[in-house]
Amino acid sequence: MLYWIEGVSELKKIEDYFKKHYNYNALVHTLMGVGIGILMTYPLVGEHPFRWGTAFVLVGVLGHLYPLSGGR
Repeated sequence: MLYWIEGVSELKKIEDYFKKHYNYNALVHTLMGVGIGILMTYPLVGEHPFRWGTAFVLVGVLGHLYPLSGGR
């Protein structure tokens, strides 16, 4: 019934990691912002805006998953 309770502890792990490693936090969120910006303004990027935007967003998402794998 309350299956999402376990997910809350994982989110807390990510939040605690980002609090301790603020430079990493800034990098991950900057990459996500660049990816979203490229996807929103696709004519300004060049030949492959969807590929570049998706790549930046994917790196940002993977950056959010890193603390769950143990981190440093």
